[in-house]
Amino acid sequence: MVGWSRRPRRRRHRAGADDLRKDRRVSTISAPLTVPVPWPSLPTHRAWLDAEARRLLAFGAAAALPAGPHGGGGAAYLDAAGRPDPAFGTQAWITARTVHSYALGHLMGVPGSAAVAGAALGGLLGEGAPLRDAEHGGWFHAVGPDGAPDRESGKSCYDHAFVMLAGASATMAGLPGGPELLAEATAVYLERFWDDGAGRPVDTWDVTFTELDDYRGLNATMHSLEALLAVADAVGLSSEGQAREWRGRAAQIGRFVTGLAAQHEGRLPEHFGPDWVPDLELNRDRPGDQFKPFGATPGHGLEWARLLLHLEAATTLPAASPAVPAEPTPGTAERGGATAATTPLAETAALLFERAVTDGWAPDGADGFVYTTDWQGDPVVATRMHWVVAEGIAAAAALHARTGDERYAGWYATWWDYAERYLIDRDNGSWHHELDPANRPADTVWPGKPDVYHALQATLVPRLPLAPMLAGALRQGRLRAGDVPSGALA
Repeated sequence: MVGWSRRPRRRRHRAGADDLRKDRRVSTISAPLTVPVPWPSLPTHRAWLDAEARRLLAFGAAAALPAGPHGGGGAAYLDAAGRPDPAFGTQAWITARTVHSYALGHLMGVPGSAAVAGAALGGLLGEGAPLRDAEHGGWFHAVGPDGAPDRESGKSCYDHAFVMLAGASATMAGLPGGPELLAEATAVYLERFWDDGAGRPVDTWDVTFTELDDYRGLNATMHSLEALLAVADAVGLSSEGQAREWRGRAAQIGRFVTGLAAQHEGRLPEHFGPDWVPDLELNRDRPGDQFKPFGATPGHGLEWARLLLHLEAATTLPAASPAVPAEPTPGTAERGGATAATTPLAETAALLFERAVTDGWAPDGADGFVYTTDWQGDPVVATRMHWVVAEGIAAAAALHARTGDERYAGWYATWWDYAERYLIDRDNGSWHHELDPANRPADTVWPGKPDVYHALQATLVPRLPLAPMLAGALRQGRLRAGDVPSGALA
């Protein structure tokens, strides 16, 4: 068993967002672009985002694995050219994220999206669903190329959070099976993963749900927060009381992360023991692990920043039927209603963003975010992951909407420029999922282009309010008027 390290001693002065802006690594390397007019407000840019969203959805459609008379369904892992790679089998997290992404596509009005979401949903719901464990409940991590479920990996909160997100988004999109998946996924999550005493989830069970691993992880907790907010929107269609309960769980996670960020100067520990004491040394010998890397992960700091702003908006906006857009009130994070008013959630979002930029953006002299850093902020794994830039774009858009600070608009434009130059693959589709430190395509951590979840959301967050979550906002018709000029649709 891993030894769980003690919390670091508190320092007399804790770095805040303003302190980190003065760090030389922000001011001397690849400063943000100057943008006289924030891009999300420009019709041309919004049309560009819409085209990119549709391009991504077209690429990922090949993942659909239609169910046959004897079962099947789900979503394939895609290779670099967008072809299903049978060597990876069918994985729960990819399948669930595909349901979510194409539910969003359906809500956007992109033809064919419902069929892709439905095929993926077939891998999760019903008696013949290959990923669904009809005996013990919940969902297998994966099903191999031979159709055999992966029992060794057990049942993870990470996978189940995405299944919840899939059920919520499918419900909001009105897709057949959405409410049933939502009901089953939320029941499993509450029974097996949510720890009321801790106010956050446990991480991993064995496949039979009899042995609980001591590990607790911030990655699964982060995606739980995302799913909890989406579930609140979906159950709020019929019960505002239930919606408040789900948002209450999300708020518990938010309070924990707010404290954690302050204790560690914005470098969030990822790994914990059963008592939620950080293990700062986990995987030092395997720093490039896909799901449990050593050290701090700047990309997760950016993702947390955005999610905390979604949480703030969801718990600040007045209660309203999801069918009727809520009117913004002073102090909310409604798009176009930026305010200088601050809350612990907004302060933490700014701190996490500044820390991620200070430590992670171009520390080695080349543009791009490094994957991980040590606890002093020095790079550990210098490869560049596409999802980090996607989350940076979304976080910058969210913070600009929340604060009106033009620096966030500058970073937003900078990172879209970076994505266009290095990540967006105009020849083979989608985005390169990994680049080496010189910004050349690589596949040491992420071979292929498994799914479009992160990149697609980066095209939507700038065009939607911070609450409700993406599917809820699309259901309300909240894409801003004039997003696509006449004649822009191909």
